[in-house]
Amino acid sequence: MIKFVFSLTILLTGLTATAVADDAAPPEGMKLVYHHDFEDRKIDRYEPTDSSAWTLLEKDGNQVIALTKKNSDFKPPVRSPLNRTLIRDLTAASFVMDIKLQSTIPDYDHRSLCLFFGYQDDSHLYYVHFGKKTDDHANQIFIVNNEARKKISTQTTPGTPWTDNWHRARIIRDFDSGEITVFFDDLETPVMTATDKTFGKGRLGFGSFDDIGNFDDVKIYVPK
Repeated sequence: MIKFVFSLTILLTGLTATAVADDAAPPEGMKLVYHHDFEDRKIDRYEPTDSSAWTLLEKDGNQVIALTKKNSDFKPPVRSPLNRTLIRDLTAASFVMDIKLQSTIPDYDHRSLCLFFGYQDDSHLYYVHFGKKTDDHANQIFIVNNEARKKISTQTTPGTPWTDNWHRARIIRDFDSGEITVFFDDLETPVMTATDKTFGKGRLGFGSFDDIGNFDDVKIYVPK
């Protein structure tokens, strides 16, 4: 199992708590192999399924990548998320993925954003769906294996507590054990878990099923 040490700072703005951890120590036994905060104003390291859906934005003096198109031109081969962008030239089997994410769609029960990993091709992949209201097709860890997505979560929550503010998400994947652990804001208590070894080394990325949002400060760690 991948072990880690993490220090989390909570900043309070009015009555809303937003989790940030820019100065967090790297997970124990892991090394940083990818970090992008978009301050270079470049997104050429990413491969989107629909390039017209993604752009760079400045938010309060900070550069972020924005998914601005709800109805993507990309039509996946099987029922699975429509909006995806993947990091080029990077694959991992065991890893830790840290990312900041902000939902920018008006609030509703299926408000969501997604993170992708173990991505073999457009119809073979895993993804985490951070949905506001949990059901068999929302707020779960999913596998897409040449057929419509199936949940593989062994634990989840009643839903992801989206606000209009920024949130922090983390995925820990240990391929040797098959364990997948997902965190949201509180990076000590998992919100989702699963165990699956169908796909090994694969690509990583982010996006949404059919919503919009912003992403920033992408970090990928792999074992030393």
